[in-house]
Amino acid sequence: MRSPDYLFLRHGSLQDIMDSIGEFVDGLKFSGGTQRLTPSSVVKEITDLAHRHNMYVSSGDWGEHLLRAGPASFKTYLEECRNVGFDTIELNTMSLKLPEEVLLRFVRLIKSFGLKARPVFAVNFDSTDIPARGDRAFGAYIAPVQRSLEKVEDVDLLIRKAERYLDAGADMIMIDADDVCMYPDSLRADIIAKIISRLGLDKTMFEASDVRTSEWFVKRYGPRVNLFVDRSEVMNLERLRSPFFHM
Repeated sequence: MRSPDYLFLRHGSLQDIMDSIGEFVDGLKFSGGTQRLTPSSVVKEITDLAHRHNMYVSSGDWGEHLLRAGPASFKTYLEECRNVGFDTIELNTMSLKLPEEVLLRFVRLIKSFGLKARPVFAVNFDSTDIPARGDRAFGAYIAPVQRSLEKVEDVDLLIRKAERYLDAGADMIMIDADDVCMYPDSLRADIIAKIISRLGLDKTMFEASDVRTSEWFVKRYGPRVNLFVDRSEVMNLERLRSPFFHM
């Protein structure tokens, strides 16, 4: 049984990594825009290697930085990603203060390139993003307000936004670990349960910082829970998923 997890690209022999743990991993992630620092021919070799091991290849949090240069730059980025063999594009919705309908158009653009879209959400919002009363009408004009440094926790707003992205064609929602599951001693079980109950286990992915976090998720939600882990934690996670661990 394969694990629905990412694999960080780091130093060392990728071929050796693939041969040793590839059968337990579903995806390879280029983190922090590292694909932009690597010759495209090398990136293509890596994506081809991942595909031979039945892995998809994902961009990390990078595409959203290109949105500052306008839609044309983002479209060029998608063309580059597709040409070198990427399958999934991550889009950190919290990095830029763009109108939601603009980001939803980018999700649809990702899908038009035949790629999968994976928006990244956090549970804490700028206080000025929290509706004053009820829910803002989707697509309605909102008068500009001065930005605030105050962060407010609002899981319901996260869920409502995530649902709109899924309706726009997003394939899965990535939940940022900060303030949710970064540390095993302070896991927010209430937030995690609410997200999964509303969005579904198959549409959500959580970051697991270490084996204790992974164990909590597997014990609570079963072996098919989608987790983002460092490559050093792959075998620990697979051990947790094994039916022998639950005997």
